[in-house]
Amino acid sequence: MGRVMVMLFIAFVSVCGVSQVRSDGSDHRYKDGDLVPLYANKVGPFHNPSETYRFFDLPFCSPGHVKEKKEALGEVLNGDRLVSAPYKLEFLHDKDSDLVCKKTLTKEEVSQFRAAVNKDYYFQMYYDDLPIWGFIGKVDKEGKDPTDYKYYLYKHIHFDIFYNKDRVIEINIRTDPNALVDLTEDKEADVEFLYTVKWKETNTPFEKRMDKYSQSSSLPHHLEIHWFSIINSCVTVLLLTGFLATILMRVLKNDFVKYAHDEEAAEDQEESGWKYIHGDVFRYPKYKSLFAAALGSGTQLFALTIFIFILALVGVFYPYNRGALFTALVVIYALTSGIAGYTATSFYSQLEGANWVRNLLLTGCLFCGPLFLTFCFLNTVAIVYTATAALPFGTIVVIVLIWTLVTSPLLVLGGIAGKNSKAEFQAPCRTTKYPREIPPLPWYRASIPQMAMAGFLPFSAIYIELYYIFASVWGHRIYTIYSILFIVFIILLIVTAFITVALTYFQLAAEDHKWWWRSFLCGGSTGLFIFAYCLYYYYARSDMSGFMQTSFFFGYMACICYGFFLMLGTVGFRAALLFVRHIYRSIKCE
Repeated sequence: MGRVMVMLFIAFVSVCGVSQVRSDGSDHRYKDGDLVPLYANKVGPFHNPSETYRFFDLPFCSPGHVKEKKEALGEVLNGDRLVSAPYKLEFLHDKDSDLVCKKTLTKEEVSQFRAAVNKDYYFQMYYDDLPIWGFIGKVDKEGKDPTDYKYYLYKHIHFDIFYNKDRVIEINIRTDPNALVDLTEDKEADVEFLYTVKWKETNTPFEKRMDKYSQSSSLPHHLEIHWFSIINSCVTVLLLTGFLATILMRVLKNDFVKYAHDEEAAEDQEESGWKYIHGDVFRYPKYKSLFAAALGSGTQLFALTIFIFILALVGVFYPYNRGALFTALVVIYALTSGIAGYTATSFYSQLEGANWVRNLLLTGCLFCGPLFLTFCFLNTVAIVYTATAALPFGTIVVIVLIWTLVTSPLLVLGGIAGKNSKAEFQAPCRTTKYPREIPPLPWYRASIPQMAMAGFLPFSAIYIELYYIFASVWGHRIYTIYSILFIVFIILLIVTAFITVALTYFQLAAEDHKWWWRSFLCGGSTGLFIFAYCLYYYYARSDMSGFMQTSFFFGYMACICYGFFLMLGTVGFRAALLFVRHIYRSIKCE
């Protein structure tokens, strides 16, 4: 584990150092007249954040030689494709209506721009690492009928740049509402693309220039909603834990007293029936290789989440540095694969499994397999759309190399260590030779109703925060309050553990000894609720449309929800195992 921690620290340093969107390698200090780097990034429909295209896929003024910027892995995964922009913004040089180029738009180009304006296309650029956005045009909807709509392209951009001594502090961009090109009809149009630059002095220090991007998520009314969410979740947790502790302690205490005095079992077997199945409760589950693999993958994803939270809380993921998050996810997932291998084979050996190599292969493919198939499909869709979400061949090679040279060897090493750990499954009671028959149970004690009950409470503790996360990942809202998110995550874990323990107790009290898979499924059922929330968010809270955006949203959200299912299922099972061991250790088994 120590070696893994060292490697994670190295990864953390590399993530901090290389994955931010950088204009160039300068120290951000400029002299009068120096050319400050301006890169055009991408264009795309405002409501479809995954559907972005290269800036010059639209027929803007293109410089003779388009210089592409070298990008880190995280930036490429984020769909960033930075190229030199046609505007020249020298340090401290004002410009008034300077010409970028004169251009005659063909009918096809007019039609292309019109389609883009109709879909609310925006553009994104980076000026000295500062992100800027603007819309490329507007739709005049004076007529009620869509055939009467007028489509206009903005041809004059105003850059307002603030500086402090020799550094750029802030840049704002606005379009001249009077300088328009009519795109309504399919006919050639002569366009003069212009730009104006105004420099203004400010006292804001360079270190605080990114603050304005993170302040929007910390506005008082937003914080109130977040704190309301946390208080709501805390009340849920307190009520649940108090209720469970009271009920379980009272019931268990009565049970222990009865068994200690060797009294006859109570007539009401709902209350004390768990004593009768002590010979079956530690009988190993069916499909134990799959069970151990699910536990291994869930433990790895839990470790990954914790490390991501650590990086977030120390301030690595500041706004518009999303490349850092993708880089961290890839690197930390690769480095934590040893945890999956060790946990899976160690538990598989405890369950007296013989074929540990097959178990290790299953562990490696359980989460990566569906993720890889989803990626292949979505990458093909992006290639067909010629979107920037399509990964270049070189990036795919890098990811494959990381998987083959880091993930797989660490998985195997972890597996060998787990197999040789010689840990024994500590069962307080001996298992009988033949399984006891489970009595007929009412419908609400079946797996599906129990999963519905188990998933609802943890989901109710996080659903308010989910909206903000979705609006950040699948929209343009900024999310920076990671401390609140971490508190919500801890609450989620506590509620999941407690509700799984409660349902496991009631299951055992009904003399149903097949609790292993049930506890995992009940713990992980919150993942299914999150996916149901995805459907609600897509249709009720967002304006996403089109096959590409829809497939990206549901494809990647299905993978994330599956990851949550494995992670929370592991938490639920571990909590249930601790509880079951404790109650059976407290009675004298025959």
